[in-house]
Amino acid sequence: MMRNIVAGNWKSNKSINDARDWVSVMDKDMESLPIDVKVMIAPPAPYLASLVSLSNSRLLFVSQQVSATQSGAYTGEFTAEMLVSCGVDYALIGHSERRASYGETDEVVCKKVRCSLDAGLGVVLCCGENLDKRDAGEQEQVIKDQLSSALDGVNALEMEDVIIAYEPIWAIGTGRTASAEQAASMHGFIREWLASRFDLNTASATSILYGGSCKPSNANEIFASEDVDGGLIGGASLNPEEFQEIIKAASSL
Repeated sequence: MMRNIVAGNWKSNKSINDARDWVSVMDKDMESLPIDVKVMIAPPAPYLASLVSLSNSRLLFVSQQVSATQSGAYTGEFTAEMLVSCGVDYALIGHSERRASYGETDEVVCKKVRCSLDAGLGVVLCCGENLDKRDAGEQEQVIKDQLSSALDGVNALEMEDVIIAYEPIWAIGTGRTASAEQAASMHGFIREWLASRFDLNTASATSILYGGSCKPSNANEIFASEDVDGGLIGGASLNPEEFQEIIKAASSL
């Protein structure tokens, strides 16, 4: 199983034409990029079906959002089944911005994970602690609680379709910086927790991505830890050239 992954999250950026241009560049360059790195991109939801149809490479597509419900009278929601029918491969669930700005609770995150897995949609599950929790030394308990809730009822076989992304929320927009050592420590804790919750094989096979500020200038240092399997990349993913440099840094070849 390929564990090294670089996933780009565009958030609410780019026009549809800009997005198509980005995919065209990536498709053209994909053959020259390391084959041992799984490459994923999460564009805004309105573009997904169009970009999936446009791409003819090994690029995988991620939805930034997914409903916690099945189909029905839920205006504005789109379900995991709908995303699968559009050729989408994964959904981003539990991102810190969704939790903080849109009130997504651990219960909602758990429902989204279950709906996605039941529909055959892969999951990129985010977890992370804020500045108060980090300063209080409670970061490991926060991560344990978030993962325990989100993966409630998920079995080891289903974990083959789950990727974990650790976000050091305390180091995003605060003026603080997460060191490579701090990232490695938390990733190691997550892998130990996975081993205790499931088994050693599941823990070893699960990709754990770093969701902090990762860019070409620090990617090699961050990815050097054996427990950091790549990154969930924000701003640097908007530029295909910068994104490709990060992909190269994640290769173990």
